[in-house]
Amino acid sequence: MITRSMLTLASVLLSLCLAGGAAADGPERVPPVKDPVVLKECGGCHMAFQPAFLPAASWRAMMKGLSGHFGEDASLPPDKVKQIEAYLVRGAGRDTTDGAPLRITELRWWKREHDASEVPPDRWKDPKVASKANCPACHLAADQGNYEEEGERHEGERKKHHEEDGDDD
Repeated sequence: MITRSMLTLASVLLSLCLAGGAAADGPERVPPVKDPVVLKECGGCHMAFQPAFLPAASWRAMMKGLSGHFGEDASLPPDKVKQIEAYLVRGAGRDTTDGAPLRITELRWWKREHDASEVPPDRWKDPKVASKANCPACHLAADQGNYEEEGERHEGERKKHHEEDGDDD
């Protein structure tokens, strides 16, 4: 007889297996940022990155160094720092063997997903991309946590598709 406890355990184990597989290759979908303070304060300068991309130690270190945030002074009042850090840590990804990087682009899975065989080097020079941190330039639904390949934008491929269809735009 299958008990409720057995079903719960099976469900948890299945979830862990699925999550582990996704994390090994990099997340294709992550929960979107919903906190209005994070969206305003972080999203005012760049896409508000989903907490699941970095481990808690990374988010803590980042929030402690806002006065030198990637060459900018992103200092905030202490109450906002506390609120944002709590949100990021609560949704943080699991610890990795990458340590506590401050850049998502430093993670091994990110490098593997964006190596020259996946992303041609000239794509990084495209003014519409401008930075490896500009996820929405290629991942159309990045702000919603969707990084699946079907949702990617590649200008050359789009132009080719339009030319084949006789589209001018």
